[in-house]
Amino acid sequence: MSASVAVYRNIYTEDRFKQAYGSGVSTNGNLRLREKLARRCRCSRLACLHMLRDRVPIFNWLLGYRLKKWILGDTIAGLTVGILHIPQGMAFALLTSVAPIFGLYTSFFPVVIYMIFGTGRHVSTGTFAVVSLMTGSVVEQLVPTPLELNSSTPEGAEFEAQRIGVASAVALLSGIIMLCMFSLQLGFLSTYLSDPIVKAFTSAAAFHVAISQLQSMLGLRLPRRTGAFSLFKTLATVMENLPHTNLAELLISLVCLAVLVPVKEVNMRYRQRLRTPIPVEILTVIVATGVAYASSLDSKYNIEIVGHIPAGFPSPRMPALHTFPDIVGDTVAITFVGYAVSVSLAMIYADKHGYSIHPNQAVLACINVTSLRQMFLQFQDLPDLWKISKIDFMVWVVTWLSVVVLNVDLGLAIGVVFSMMTVICRTQRAGCSVLGRANNTEIYRPLENHSKCYEIPGVKILTYNGPIYYGNRSFFREEMSRLLGLTPEKIRSWEKARKALEKREREVTVNTVEGGIANFSFSSENEFFKSETPKNEVQAVLIDCSRVIFVDVAGARLFTQMCTECQKIGVHVYLSNCNESILKIFTSSGLMNYMNPQHIFVTIHDAIMYIQQQKEKPAENTTTVWV
Repeated sequence: MSASVAVYRNIYTEDRFKQAYGSGVSTNGNLRLREKLARRCRCSRLACLHMLRDRVPIFNWLLGYRLKKWILGDTIAGLTVGILHIPQGMAFALLTSVAPIFGLYTSFFPVVIYMIFGTGRHVSTGTFAVVSLMTGSVVEQLVPTPLELNSSTPEGAEFEAQRIGVASAVALLSGIIMLCMFSLQLGFLSTYLSDPIVKAFTSAAAFHVAISQLQSMLGLRLPRRTGAFSLFKTLATVMENLPHTNLAELLISLVCLAVLVPVKEVNMRYRQRLRTPIPVEILTVIVATGVAYASSLDSKYNIEIVGHIPAGFPSPRMPALHTFPDIVGDTVAITFVGYAVSVSLAMIYADKHGYSIHPNQAVLACINVTSLRQMFLQFQDLPDLWKISKIDFMVWVVTWLSVVVLNVDLGLAIGVVFSMMTVICRTQRAGCSVLGRANNTEIYRPLENHSKCYEIPGVKILTYNGPIYYGNRSFFREEMSRLLGLTPEKIRSWEKARKALEKREREVTVNTVEGGIANFSFSSENEFFKSETPKNEVQAVLIDCSRVIFVDVAGARLFTQMCTECQKIGVHVYLSNCNESILKIFTSSGLMNYMNPQHIFVTIHDAIMYIQQQKEKPAENTTTVWV
């Protein structure tokens, strides 16, 4: 069963539509700016309460917290996450090249702060492998590890203090940068880290983390390699020192891996059935600690142990502020990565649970390796990614190779730049299509995909699937010229014929002169359609701008050139579906000096009905559109 639709209404140009349905509000930019500033600067008790609840989200949810219903589940979840943070924090502290105890501090304080200011309800903040590794690279650059160092000596204590000072300086500067980002509302920057970039980056960073732990698992005391190609330098150093492997530490590592990997697999596969995951990490640490203490493995087999862990919190000390000039570049990368990863995780859980967030707000070595298991498993997504988007697949591969081959921060930068380049290339080569009309409808679709649609005789309807700016104006011009047949030879021949026709007309009639200059730009529509243009030739060009997001000054000038060239061969140009920003650019750039403002229509069908009516009868104000 088929249905037909008839439409009876006025033909609307953009000007007529604004007159009929415009808001009547002044469009003066300065006025709008003053209104926005005045609205934001209003101060009231309600506004202060709203700002407080917006900036300190704990006031939003704490008053509505259901104590009896939620406290048990939250307590179990808190204990589970807390137990997990103990070994993980200590392990990730090793990646930061500081004493393991500081991993416990960084696991404690962030969750307290995030409870007050965070908007994600399912995010456990704390240590993160990639950020720890990047911070450790900065620490190693500024305070490299001496080959012979006894941590119990005053020199060893001073060395540890220097490292803590640098790591604290990185954390402080990162916090300052995030506060600046908050003040400037720069949360949108995380959008430049696309999903393929984040997954490839974390997967490749997992290789850096795993390789950096090889020396600890083998019992080798080697300096950490930093900079470009650090992964391969570390591998080469480990291979050179394999004969010096501590067999006792290697055996312990293998036993721990044999326990950690299967249990984590059980936690993953049966997570729906288990009320809480098995805390295998903390259990492994406890058992390994007891065995090491009872057997005196450190003295008998020269096994490296954590040593004394002080109780309580250390007294506050100032970070190494003098290192700010040396760490600012790396800290920006660390801040961006840490922020993006946290926001990505928060958004995943926010979508899953139906709420929104605000983006602008010894054994230890084995734990590091097994905690990266999920990152390594991301390789399983590559076949699906190839099927969905080959460009995103290339972004993944380039990012992964850059991070693995070069370094974490440099690889991330290359991945972001490459991803942005793919976007630029896609906008530069956006397709240009010829539209045809579906019979007895006002629907127009590309002819290449809809063979039953037909072209309007004498009218070429074109649409461009991207922005028109300085980067793709040459391609846009080539595509338009190809579809319209605007070759230089044709333009010259038509211009010569038109001049000859004008000369004959001057001999018969008197031209209308405005200001002493003959005005040929806006001759009547009927004169245009009465021209000697053959019926199979294009007499009018309609450019559909519905898919054009924006036009810059270079693009607007290109439209001016095309209008001029089309007028030379007796073809008039029409526009439809232009958004407000495009119309503003066209008006400001002077395009209306070369194009009739009444040739800009609200829809394609308005323009087509207007053109067809001008062909069939004398020029007059038409008021209806039929389908």
